[in-house]
Amino acid sequence: MKIHTHVSDIRNPLERGHQIGARFAEQIRTTTALYLGFFPRVGVPLSEAQRIGENSLAALEAWSPGLAAEVVGMASGAELPLWQLASLNARTEVLAARTRHSECSTTVHAPRGARAPQTLQTWDWHDSLCPHGLMLALHTERGMNVKLFCEFGMLAKLGVNSAGLGLHFNILHHTSDNDSGGVPVHAIARRLLEEASSVEEAIELARSARVSASTVLTVFSRQDRSPRAASIELSPARTALVLPREDGWLLHTNHFLDPQLSLGEQVADRADTQCRLGHLEQVVGQMTSADLRARAEAMCGAEGDRAPICFHPDMAMPDTERWETLLSVGIDTERCALQYVAGTPVQLAKAGFDTF
Repeated sequence: MKIHTHVSDIRNPLERGHQIGARFAEQIRTTTALYLGFFPRVGVPLSEAQRIGENSLAALEAWSPGLAAEVVGMASGAELPLWQLASLNARTEVLAARTRHSECSTTVHAPRGARAPQTLQTWDWHDSLCPHGLMLALHTERGMNVKLFCEFGMLAKLGVNSAGLGLHFNILHHTSDNDSGGVPVHAIARRLLEEASSVEEAIELARSARVSASTVLTVFSRQDRSPRAASIELSPARTALVLPREDGWLLHTNHFLDPQLSLGEQVADRADTQCRLGHLEQVVGQMTSADLRARAEAMCGAEGDRAPICFHPDMAMPDTERWETLLSVGIDTERCALQYVAGTPVQLAKAGFDTF
């Protein structure tokens, strides 16, 4: 995956969307075409993807008119039909009722005290869908500075803001997931980054969204408050919170940790996600260094690039069944920065990282 960067000085969402759409039209069109080709191959006809996308955009407009306007602007700037950008931003909602995906392993250490949280996440996804990714910096109408990572044409995935709030993102699946087209979970992540200055504010914002697909947003603050970090498990059935352990560690992969929500668990491969969580529980004792490269090496442990948290695509498999660790990223809430490499934590440990 090739990562691009962009700093937008436009505060109006519609105008900013048009700027990004025009500037990265080629990459947005490519990403959109890849997803529109992918949906039917996993059992979602384009007519169904369009319906869910349009419903999700309407839900987003009711919940966050500014973010809906940014999607409209991107579609206009990239010269794409609006329904296509709507379906792209709702790709999790489009896929939720038909497919079960596993992706991402997240670690956050947010103990009590003056030290800022230390975090590291892998983003694992279909290698064929993401030839390009975007690191985006923006200034909101309310004066917040935000830095985020997203797939091209989408609103957000993970990021940090100038108030010291950071956010990691993992997909989940629940029996209540449906095809009604709720607020896109990636848009929820974006609004939290734009508006929340504390974990409490992030929780309240997330609770206010009606979702049709499940996910977990792990939020954390450089301020030593209570709670200082929380995994917000969202599902159409209910929202639940998972708080850090007594030692300050908060770990998540791709299954529900809340006891009630776990009863409706629908992850495709529970053994895989539990294996990755078990691996993290074993290695976090060695992930205490302030040096991100040392933490990345420790995250993989003795198995290195063969650790269960590192995905390598099997090119003999169809692309609908291929996975790759496309990004490893740590979030620095003190400097409002993303530290990343397009690859596994082992690659980050060996080659270093870029800072955005």
